[in-house]
Amino acid sequence: MKFTLSWLKDHLDTDASLDAIVEALTRIGLEVEGVTDPGAAVKPFRVARVLSAERHPQADKLQVLQVDAGDGPLQVVCGAPNARAGLVGVFGAPGDYVPGLDVTLKVAAIRGVESNGMMCSARELQVGEGHDGIIELPDDAPVGTSYADYAGLNDAVIDVSITPNRQDCMGVRGIARDLAAAGLGSLKPIGTSLHLDDVSPVEGSGEAPAIRTETPGCPAFYAQAVTGVANGEAPEWMQRRLRAVGQKPITTLVDITNYVMLDLGRPLHVYDRAKVAGALVARAAQDGEQVTALNGKTYALSAGMTVIADDHGADDIAGIMGGERTGVSADTTDVLIECAYFDPDRTALTGQALALTSDARQRFERGVDPAFLDEGLAIATRMVLALCGGTPSAIARAGEPPVAKRVIRFDPKLTERLGGLHVAPERQARILLSLGFTLGAIDHADAYSDALMATIESDWPVSVPTWRRDIDGPADLVEEVIRIEGIDKVASTPLPRLPGVAKPTATPEQACERRVRRAAAARGLDEAVTWSFVSEGEAAPFGGGAWTLANPISEELKVMRPSLLPGLLSATRRNLARGAGSVRLFEIGRRYLADGERATLALVMAGDKRARGWREGKGVGFDAYDAKAQALALLAAAGAPVDNLQVFGEAGDAWHPGQSGTLRLGPKTVLAAFGIVHPSVLKAFDIDGAVAAVELYLDAIPPKRTQGFARVAYAPPALQAVRRDFAFSVPAELAADALVRAVKGADKGAIVTARVFDVFRKDGETSMAVEVTLQPQEKSFTDAELKAVADKVVAAAAKLGATLRG
Repeated sequence: MKFTLSWLKDHLDTDASLDAIVEALTRIGLEVEGVTDPGAAVKPFRVARVLSAERHPQADKLQVLQVDAGDGPLQVVCGAPNARAGLVGVFGAPGDYVPGLDVTLKVAAIRGVESNGMMCSARELQVGEGHDGIIELPDDAPVGTSYADYAGLNDAVIDVSITPNRQDCMGVRGIARDLAAAGLGSLKPIGTSLHLDDVSPVEGSGEAPAIRTETPGCPAFYAQAVTGVANGEAPEWMQRRLRAVGQKPITTLVDITNYVMLDLGRPLHVYDRAKVAGALVARAAQDGEQVTALNGKTYALSAGMTVIADDHGADDIAGIMGGERTGVSADTTDVLIECAYFDPDRTALTGQALALTSDARQRFERGVDPAFLDEGLAIATRMVLALCGGTPSAIARAGEPPVAKRVIRFDPKLTERLGGLHVAPERQARILLSLGFTLGAIDHADAYSDALMATIESDWPVSVPTWRRDIDGPADLVEEVIRIEGIDKVASTPLPRLPGVAKPTATPEQACERRVRRAAAARGLDEAVTWSFVSEGEAAPFGGGAWTLANPISEELKVMRPSLLPGLLSATRRNLARGAGSVRLFEIGRRYLADGERATLALVMAGDKRARGWREGKGVGFDAYDAKAQALALLAAAGAPVDNLQVFGEAGDAWHPGQSGTLRLGPKTVLAAFGIVHPSVLKAFDIDGAVAAVELYLDAIPPKRTQGFARVAYAPPALQAVRRDFAFSVPAELAADALVRAVKGADKGAIVTARVFDVFRKDGETSMAVEVTLQPQEKSFTDAELKAVADKVVAAAAKLGATLRG
């Protein structure tokens, strides 16, 4: 939300400096994002008078001017058709930078005649669109003064970040109201900034315009017509303010609606009445109905969206943008002014579905003041009459605005209990009254008196103003008091601490996340933080998004992620596109599934695992075994019983079949998925080459049984371990994990580990070599005992179809 300092002071009677205002805005919760001086670029340019104008000796369309900018005559060559002796304009001297031309002036010879600067047009100085001639100022403009000072262009522009709950501050008056409550001045009458002495409804004559509303998307629809208007350029003061805040002046009628919207937070719309066929109706759109909006684009509507239509069909996308067909132009003579209330939720959903945003949508979806329809229409009508002339009609009203009186019982003692700040009850009362709240019969801060307050019970009946949609309960009133009184006054109070040695505060889940985070970083992975929101297309390969946002930032951030991999894959694509040879990323966050949030660690590895070199040969990429190794190492760091894990087949549709798997405790408890991401998923993310990935489901890891905080003392076995190798001929379809598990289970008392260390395939025959480690306990193994264990191993393998090779 941008506004100029002078604009603010049209609402706020204050002597406070710009710095004091900026500091106060941030203090009361309206964070200032920046302050700019729009006149800085034109400050060097001066008001100058043309003393004489003669034809250029070498060019018919050029003139040689003698110009006085306060320092005596200077010769300037000028090609403007309106340059003449006696004209007062704007002069740029050598060394001045012309923003509209992107040049710095210097002394130059033009067709053989020396020129010492230039006389400037409005477009060249970026203070307007005029470029047919140089700027013409009144004859009494003070020669030699800064043009920025003379034209009022050195008016600071304040940019405030408005949070979604403060819809009342989407207009300059709402911001001024907050500053007045904070003690920086007092509010002026509402018409001051509009150059209106009277803002009461205009009782016109003749028939009221035909309007009606047929949808809950538009509970109230007010309108008034004005005939015989002259639609030209808006006055300079209005154009200057609109330009300062980034709005391009168009015509008086359009500029009035934009100005009132920015000034009072009340969006309006003006129709060319000659282009409207029959009555204007607020209704629900029909599936497939199309509207060409004022931005020139055509939008296909769906049922449930709210439109304003006439006999020719839908024309406006209600609350967001008007239609091109009935828009006003420079030739418009009869207008119809619309002032309506549109449902915030429907407006937001329509804007999201159409990917269409506007200043009006930003206000309607937050919720404009439903009680400000008559006043808003009156202000717009009076401004049209004052600036464009014409004759007003009677006022038409359709529907009823949703104005329901809301009263909250408020105990002033709650402020100290919830906010930690003691504020005297009378001070709290004055703050709430100055913000527009009503306390019993007291409806204004000037009406406050101790006698009146004495008639109010200890629990104050506080009536909420219609423009404060965000106020819902006593805690919200505490917030209002605290922010105006000053949150910086709330004392910093440490939490009570029990005597003795501090105890750990991290939960087991937090401790687990810390361990795996350190382990992942130690294994050469870089931590990433990606959005928790993804598009529906990105979520689809991972099971789809179960949580859809009601008000997403964009279609690309519409659903809560069902997996952390979409964000990491997007980051991988960006890194590879920027020339990264090897990408190794991990993230710890939450997956959002239908049954709740799930703590997860995900990692991706792409590019070269080992770069090419004269000794190493060509580069080597990552494969599924690298992913499995990372998964096992991180599960071990998390405290999972990795020795008891089983490897199952493919991990799902998002994974490459035959090059992926899951690690489980039993057939149902999945602790991790690992492998190569499916090529179709990589194609959707525009990634070339293979990507190895892992997802660790931290919430599925069984909690460790702790025996206090001290580590168990390390007790190495007293006797030397014994290793024996077995080579088996196995069926081609037999998984190595199944063979290892069978071997380990052959004698659980003697065998401590087993692993495959060699695989050999030839002529359809597969051979696996398994290393078995046996650990004696009280005495060394005898030959007979070792042979007995070996027989058990062979027998266990035989149950899987494996035979001992000779």
